[in-house]
Formats: sequence, C-alpha cells, structure tokens
Amino acid sequence: MSARGFGLAAAVSHEVIRAAAAACEALGYRTFWVNDTPDGDGLAALATAASVTQRIALGVGVLPLTRWTPERIAQRVQELELPLDRLRLGIGSGAGPGALARVRAGALALRAAIPCELVIAALGPRMCRLAGELADAVLFNWLTPAHVEQSTHWLAEGATVAGRALPRRYAYVRVALGRDALSRLEEEAGRYERFPGYREHFARMGVRALATAIAVEYAKELTTALQPWETQLDETVVRAITAHDYLDEILTLAEAAAPAQLGSGGQAGS
Repeated sequence: MSARGFGLAAAVSHEVIRAAAAACEALGYRTFWVNDTPDGDGLAALATAASVTQRIALGVGVLPLTRWTPERIAQRVQELELPLDRLRLGIGSGAGPGALARVRAGALALRAAIPCELVIAALGPRMCRLAGELADAVLFNWLTPAHVEQSTHWLAEGATVAGRALPRRYAYVRVALGRDALSRLEEEAGRYERFPGYREHFARMGVRALATAIAVEYAKELTTALQPWETQLDETVVRAITAHDYLDEILTLAEAAAPAQLGSGGQAGS
C-alpha cells in the first residue's frame, strides 16, 4: 500500500497554503504538493508551506522547463531557503518540440546544482524511460490504475538500460468530494483533454479524463476509491478539486482523505 500526499494549486492564497500544509502534516500525510503556473509560483508556495511545517516532504509538480531554466530554478531554491532534505523538485517538459532533450539537459543540470530529490513528470513511453534513466522519482498525472503497470514497465526499461534501481512512482489523483466539487472536476477534465499531449495520453489509455479521477459524495467512499492506485504506487497524491478553493473546503477534503482518517465515514462537509 502506498503512502499518501496531498496537493493543491499554487495559485491559491498563501494563507490557504499555510493552513493546509500545517493541517496535512498534523494529519499524517507524507508529502504536501503544489503545481506551478503563470499565476501560481510553485516554489514560493512551498516556501510558505515550509515556514509552518517541520517534517512533511514538500513537492512541486512540476516546473515546466519552457518557463523555468535550470539556473533560475537553482537560484530560486537558494533564495527561498527551501529545506533540501524535504524538497521534491519536480520538472516537466512544458509544451513544444524537443521535450526529451529539454528534460534530459534540465535534469542533468539540476542534479549537479541541487542536492535534493529530483522528480520527472512523465506521460508517454519515452519520457517514462528517461525518468527511469535519470530521476529519483516519476510523477504520473491523469492516469488510470490499469495504466500504472504499463507506465512502470516503461520506467523499468529506462532504469535497466542505465543500470539503476526503479525510481519511486508517484501520481496525482484528482479527488472531488461532494456534489459541489464535481462540476469543477468536469471543467478541469475538459480543459486537459484539449491539450495535445494529454489528448494523446487519454487516447493511449482509451479513456476520457474523468476515468482517471475520483468523485465521491461521502468521505467513507474514499478508502475504496483510492485503493486501485494505492496498491500499485509508492505514493498517491490526493490532488484536491474543490468547488471554490476555499480553505474550509480544502480542509474538509484533507481530513476526509487523511491516512489516519480513512474508513471513519461521514458525509461531505460534516
């Protein structure tokens, strides 16, 4: 059974980040994750989370190398004084041609510059093999439990060629708790289906985006819903999808999905 992390959008307020990170540490999550977008600086959000926590690992998933150079990433990590022993530094190709070469060069540069856990985001076979060759861990996204096995096979091929052990396997699994969050999940799923790389990813799996996510009405349903991923991954990241990104919604989901709380039952919002 895998460990569990909790993830938010970096664009939420830093007040929400602080409260959610502290709550996740207290609730027993192994990691606290944020993404990185033009309107949400993932490394700055992690610095905020680091200021109110002591033990929980801190992941950024992921920094697109079309927007971040390795040099800028290293500089920013140093400026923010991020705790390297807790940092999971996730990088991705970003959009456009040359993805594999960009990630290879970025990973090698960051490996030399920052002594922390290096995570590569991967969807298809070539990026999974590259992650197997170079990364400490891989971050999967929008994938079905059935596809974990195939992705692991590609990952293992890269690791074997490089003479390395299999990197750790993490995955974002989007979770919506309660009816109000479902429309937000449907909106996000539709948006990802319009991105060419993800459209190819969903076609490869033969599913729509929603088939890779969890939408439940009651907290007691989360144990069963998460199990197909957790039996195969090293860490399952509950990527929070709430109706409005309000703090009370996020804390309700974090409490419902917390490792120590699963199985306790309850209704969404109760």
